[in-house]
Amino acid sequence: MKRYIYLLLILLSSTVFAQQKRVVTAIDTTRNKIGAEFKLTVKTDVDTLSKVVFPKLKNIGALEVIKSYPIDTVRNNDRYELIKKYGLTQFDSGRYAIPSIKILINNKPYYTDSLKVEVANVQVDTLKQKMYDIKEITAAEAPLGNWWKYLLVIALLIGVGALVYWFVKKQQKKKIEEEVFKTPIEKATSLLNNLEQKELWQKGEVKSYYSELTDIARNYIEEAIEIPAMESTTAELIHGLRAASVKKKMTLTPETIENLERVLKQADLVKFAKSKPLDFEITEDKNKIQRVILTLDNAIPVVIEIEEDAILNEAQKQKQIEIQLKKKRNRRLGIAIASVLFIVFATVIYFIATRGFDYVKDNVLGNPTKELLEGEWVKSEYGNPGVIIETPKVLKRVDLKKSLPKNGLALIKEMNSFAYGNVLDNFYIMVSTYKYKQDSTSVDLKKSMEVTLQALESQGALNMVVKQEDFETPEGVSGLKGYGTFSRINEATNSSEKLYYELLLFGQDGGLQQIMIFHEEGDAYANQISDRVLSAVELKKVTK
Repeated sequence: MKRYIYLLLILLSSTVFAQQKRVVTAIDTTRNKIGAEFKLTVKTDVDTLSKVVFPKLKNIGALEVIKSYPIDTVRNNDRYELIKKYGLTQFDSGRYAIPSIKILINNKPYYTDSLKVEVANVQVDTLKQKMYDIKEITAAEAPLGNWWKYLLVIALLIGVGALVYWFVKKQQKKKIEEEVFKTPIEKATSLLNNLEQKELWQKGEVKSYYSELTDIARNYIEEAIEIPAMESTTAELIHGLRAASVKKKMTLTPETIENLERVLKQADLVKFAKSKPLDFEITEDKNKIQRVILTLDNAIPVVIEIEEDAILNEAQKQKQIEIQLKKKRNRRLGIAIASVLFIVFATVIYFIATRGFDYVKDNVLGNPTKELLEGEWVKSEYGNPGVIIETPKVLKRVDLKKSLPKNGLALIKEMNSFAYGNVLDNFYIMVSTYKYKQDSTSVDLKKSMEVTLQALESQGALNMVVKQEDFETPEGVSGLKGYGTFSRINEATNSSEKLYYELLLFGQDGGLQQIMIFHEEGDAYANQISDRVLSAVELKKVTK
């Protein structure tokens, strides 16, 4: 009996432990080349009401997370299988451990299994592999995939050209109308005839017909009787016309004003209530407007100018002519400005499509590092032991004694530092030379490199990636090169920015020479500056 009880307890404990295995870990391969991707897969099986949180990671152990894949969901009846994948890589060879990561299921932590992977060097066989000469520079053919850019440029040019043409034609039409018609009645009569020739209502465009018909009447009333007819409602216009007729002593019958009011109200119904008058009603409305305009024109009293006002009227006419000339000049100026803006806009669009936005930004808006690269460079010697380098600007002496620890400062006999910019800029060059109190046969460059990088971290460098290799000047002087990237917080924008750095160290008997450059990552012009500076470094021996 006891044996059965023990067996039951073992089965229950096995069931409990099996249920606690909520997270399954797998990796696609345990051995890969430098820079290749390891794909880490994490699976969990939960019910439909469970909440699962996978962490957002930049690094897992010594491996960098280069991609966090979207979560895949597989439904199995009333349960979900959630699959999360991380793309990992490492740029140094060796054996690495992928540590456990924490997964939250309903706010309860579960941990993945730790795994071991190996990153292998890429073997390069220079004995069996044939060597070839460097090929000459060949102009690249324009890719066919960029055809849409040229199509976009053509479409934009056509669109802007059509806009300018419409604007010019509109101004010309307005100018012709102003110059041809001497009186408001001539203008109204001509526009009514043109309206009939368009045959709008015969084509079904009743709303447009009534809109133009009433605009002709309103425009005539505004110009001839001098009341604000275009922006007035129908009721306001009729009221203003009655008041003006009394003021100007115009003889108008009630029938004339009533006919105008009926047509305006009919037009309002057509435009806003989608009313559709019959054909004979449309013709009758047009005739009413024509009679109203003629009646109003005949009712306007003729003002006989007296000789005393002749000089004043002549001055007013001259003033009106000057105003018209000024308007014409402004019109021409506006057309000229619009044409220039069109040419500039079309040119910018063309270069963006053919050369890219960066080309336009660098050559139009300006790029500080491009200006440094293309400016006049200066070759000079700095410090002791001397460092001769060529830089875009003269380096100015800086004092670094405050930034060094007291125990390190006690070992230094002489220190000289020269820099362009400061550590908060997006481009920075510094040359430093040190002479130590106790002469030694050699300087530990790796230790000096570590101290310099620690000083960078103390000044705000974060997430520093460090790579090292041997370096040799054109004269054959050997040294140590450190390079990589780091992040820092921009206090002005309160955002993170990534910088690329290069650091050269050379050791002499009792002396150290150091060159440091860092700049915004991805700045092609800054990369060219850095290459030019470091490719022509000259070193001098220490002087006692």
